[in-house]
Amino acid sequence: MQGQLFQFVYLILAIVGLVMVANRLKIAYPIVLVLGGLLLSFTARFPKIVIDPHIMFFVFLPPLLYQAAWETSWKEFWRWRRVITSLAFPIVIITATIIAFTSTAIIPGFTLALGFLLGGIISPPDAISATTIMRQVQAPRSLVSIAEGESLLNDASSLIIFRFAVAAVITGQFNFGEAAGSFVLVIIMGALIGIAIGYLFYFIHRYLPTSPSMDIVLTLITPYSMYYVAETMHFSGVLAVVCGGLLLSGKRQTILSYRSRIEATNVWMSMVFVMNGLVFLLIGLQLPYIVDQLGAISLNAAIGYGLAVSGILIATRFVCSFGSVLFTRFAAKFITVADPNPGWKAPVILGWAGMRGVVSLAAAMSIPLVVAGGEAFPFRDLILFITFVVILITLVVQGLTLPWLMRQIKIDDKFSTIPENKQELIIQRELARRSLHYLEEKNGSDCYTNENLANLHDRLRIDVRLLRLEMTEREIEEEKTIKKYQEAYLDLLNFQRNLLKEINQRAEFDEDLIRKYMTLVDVEEYKLRERIGVRGGLR
Repeated sequence: MQGQLFQFVYLILAIVGLVMVANRLKIAYPIVLVLGGLLLSFTARFPKIVIDPHIMFFVFLPPLLYQAAWETSWKEFWRWRRVITSLAFPIVIITATIIAFTSTAIIPGFTLALGFLLGGIISPPDAISATTIMRQVQAPRSLVSIAEGESLLNDASSLIIFRFAVAAVITGQFNFGEAAGSFVLVIIMGALIGIAIGYLFYFIHRYLPTSPSMDIVLTLITPYSMYYVAETMHFSGVLAVVCGGLLLSGKRQTILSYRSRIEATNVWMSMVFVMNGLVFLLIGLQLPYIVDQLGAISLNAAIGYGLAVSGILIATRFVCSFGSVLFTRFAAKFITVADPNPGWKAPVILGWAGMRGVVSLAAAMSIPLVVAGGEAFPFRDLILFITFVVILITLVVQGLTLPWLMRQIKIDDKFSTIPENKQELIIQRELARRSLHYLEEKNGSDCYTNENLANLHDRLRIDVRLLRLEMTEREIEEEKTIKKYQEAYLDLLNFQRNLLKEINQRAEFDEDLIRKYMTLVDVEEYKLRERIGVRGGLR
């Protein structure tokens, strides 16, 4: 037990170190983690790590999917719903079908059920890898939103195919008509269960006397509850988590207090960072072990299968991406769509952004070890190996070349005419200007006679001056005084920190209170530096 704990600590330290390297090299961290895990697998510190397939889904998937749903913009999701839908369910079904028939044709002894199993595993793209790279090169927000939304739905549909394929392999029976009907039922009931449990937790957060700590614990329990209930009833736990997460995400301002939102964000960011890091690192760490388990299949043959499947996968996604463009143009003749003429640039980017990752790995590792009768699951290790090759090829090759491709294509966001940093400035200015007006309207002369209100009034006036969109020559000169104000304020905040440290040396003061005021000083510095950063980005 102690050895496993230290091994876990070493893994966390490895994740932190490799992400630092990724940040320095300005490469998406999943790529560095996979390659780093592969290198670490040859060291004595990290011997063969075997993961229990029964816990892989339940431990990692629910929180990762819930966080992805929580961070998804419902407004953007709904705006691009038709594009996302055309890329989600159809592309997974088409990809799984093509992979099923081609893998059956090229791999001796491979059955159609095993082909659909492999197709279900490697169909869903990894949103983390794609969106991380897209944000690094400042891709249009519309592309990032489509990639995030597609990944959420793709995860659900691919894992449903995976589950049916596993059942077909274990039982040796597969009825297409029955499976199609069950597919629809599993989707609908999974979504309904997620929404029902989401409303249950909404009631708990909204009407029961919870504290921030309780709220955070409840958010951690929520995805596991959704997943467990849906899976126990033999419906889609993944879709339950996605739908429930989207529901509660839209109600976060109602159900959580300001402290709960701030503290929960910090907890979830840290937890998801560790979980994602572990999964990507395990991709590299597991590969030598999987190679050892190939048995009668030669390594060269397995690599050939992996490369062939990777090529088919990439080509299929490209075809489907352009197919969604044709579908959008056709649909635009009958209904209103967000973009009736998508062009060729967006499909190229989305087609090349099909890196595989967390969900594919979790699915592959969760394949049962044995089938009915106690026999070993057929081709399990080959399926695992092909999955690892697909993840490596798509992450490393597509992941490293995607930034270059985006720079060459130079795609513009025709749906957002305002640059992001200017949007931030407008939001900050509106908050300051309208708040100043509201304060004067509600309090009148008290804004000048009440010392505390006068200080607040002056501060808002400074913010309004600081956050001008365009300035005259005189105002540019005045900005020098604003810069002096910023420097003086930052210096004052550092003075306050030192003063709080000094007060903390006195025995009569409670350190918890000192920490509280240290946090408030940190918040003030964060707000000021955000304004300085946005203002600087417009010069």
